[in-house]
Amino acid sequence: MSEITLQQFEELVAALESGQVRVAEKIDGVWKVNREVKEIILAGFRLGKICDMSQGQFPFFDKDTYPVRRFSASDGVRIVPGGSSIRRGAYLAPGVIVMPPAYINVGAYVGEGTMVDSHVTIGSCAQVGKNIHISAATQIGGVLEPAGALPTIIEDGAFVGGNCGIYEGTIVQEGAVIASGVIITAGTPIFDSTTGEFVPRNADGRVVVPRNAVVVSGSRPVTKGLAAEKGVHLYCPVIVKYRDEKTTGSVTLEDMLR
Repeated sequence: MSEITLQQFEELVAALESGQVRVAEKIDGVWKVNREVKEIILAGFRLGKICDMSQGQFPFFDKDTYPVRRFSASDGVRIVPGGSSIRRGAYLAPGVIVMPPAYINVGAYVGEGTMVDSHVTIGSCAQVGKNIHISAATQIGGVLEPAGALPTIIEDGAFVGGNCGIYEGTIVQEGAVIASGVIITAGTPIFDSTTGEFVPRNADGRVVVPRNAVVVSGSRPVTKGLAAEKGVHLYCPVIVKYRDEKTTGSVTLEDMLR
């Protein structure tokens, strides 16, 4: 790719913030990363200069290409007072609710009707669908580099409980329920208790939480060496069932809160 100009960067940021351009999109059922978009986002750090962004008694210093994004009531996004920060280049659809304090980084996409709860971080380029509840203190990991790497993705209608960590390009498919405290990384095996098998990775080798799966924290025994002899277990998320009406009723965000 040729040298990226400040004008190209500014045009991309505007397109990201309007939702016209995304870092990744689902095409024919497969998520594809837009490498060029990530390259321009990365160039924004090179093009920027450190400037004073202090607010009141709180000193902040960052690249002038990435200030805090400003919203207006016409955007239709509820940002509840209390210290949340949405970086420039992030998209929040109408109907999104952000509870304080939360942080949403550049390139992130948050779909319509999603609630981002207190102390949540949505990392750079993460793709979060519509009508999702990201519960308090959860981390949705960012994947900015390398430019060709797919970001972490939470599909429509999923529920992510409190104190969870979804990292390193994990894909949580539509309607899945992640119970409080579950951690999933690129190296995390997920056991499906309904089949008795570990969930296979997709064609790209990524960890994928299946559609409508209900996942809780669990463990698996070490099978070799001294650790096995001592009865050591390793962390392992477990699918205990697939979503039913009872599950949906317990995780649905009441319309009166929107």
